[in-house]
Amino acid sequence: MSKFLRNVQFQIFLLPILFFYTVFTIYPLLKSLLLSFTDFDGYVKEYNFVGLANYMKIFQDDAIVSGISYTLIFAIASTVLITVVAIPLALILDQNFATRNLHRAVFFFPSIPSGLLLAYIWGFILAPISSGVLNKVLKTLFGLGPQPWLSDPVLAKVSTIVVSAWAGAGWHAVLYLAFLQAIPKDYYEAAAIDGASRWQQIRSITLPLLAPAMTVSVMLLLTGGLKVFEIPLALTKGGPGFETHTITQVIVLRGITEVQYGLASAMSIVFFLIVLVLAFVQMSWMQKREEGIQ
Repeated sequence: MSKFLRNVQFQIFLLPILFFYTVFTIYPLLKSLLLSFTDFDGYVKEYNFVGLANYMKIFQDDAIVSGISYTLIFAIASTVLITVVAIPLALILDQNFATRNLHRAVFFFPSIPSGLLLAYIWGFILAPISSGVLNKVLKTLFGLGPQPWLSDPVLAKVSTIVVSAWAGAGWHAVLYLAFLQAIPKDYYEAAAIDGASRWQQIRSITLPLLAPAMTVSVMLLLTGGLKVFEIPLALTKGGPGFETHTITQVIVLRGITEVQYGLASAMSIVFFLIVLVLAFVQMSWMQKREEGIQ
């Protein structure tokens, strides 16, 4: 049997995947692109071509502009915060102590329940009234009055980012832990013989060899942060005002609640391009960083 026929046999198994990817990803994307140039409302089959009118409306809508800016802030800030927490946490969990498996399970647990459930629980904790759990603790310990954790524009943004970091840090710590355990112990033994301190070993051995893990982790965090929906929605409902509106929330509101499918489709295309560009820039930079370390 020729090499060509063998390759064809293997590629036949990819056809079902290609079919479902086309039906559920490529076709909806192309359909959204088409509808973004129309005034389709989701009910009437007939619709008119409106050119770039929907795209022009995007940057004239305060909710949309606020959604784009907040989503970018959320994605970047949560990525940085989780990375800063996850790497030291992975280093701690990599140590040999009696309850390390229990601690790994405890830190990994917040990533198991749905983000919506976690956000509702944190909404009870961060309630900006005197009955809120955190406000009760602060009053008992320090005599402070109720803090507007979810009703102040700045505190609301910080709260959503911190809750997201709390939920995701353990999962990414386990990801870094898997890469840590793949680093040969000989490297550390040789460095110790040469007199390198623990911090010098981390800086010269651990962090450079964690570069592939960081590339994967940052990519997942950045793309996931750009697509965030449930945590800000459950915590703040997008408020106060439009301060914590995400792009996905605005798309749902315009498309389903307000039946402006054409406008929502245009927003989806812009959102897709933003994610594509940022993911490409991030991956290119991280890969160049890996090559520079090697």
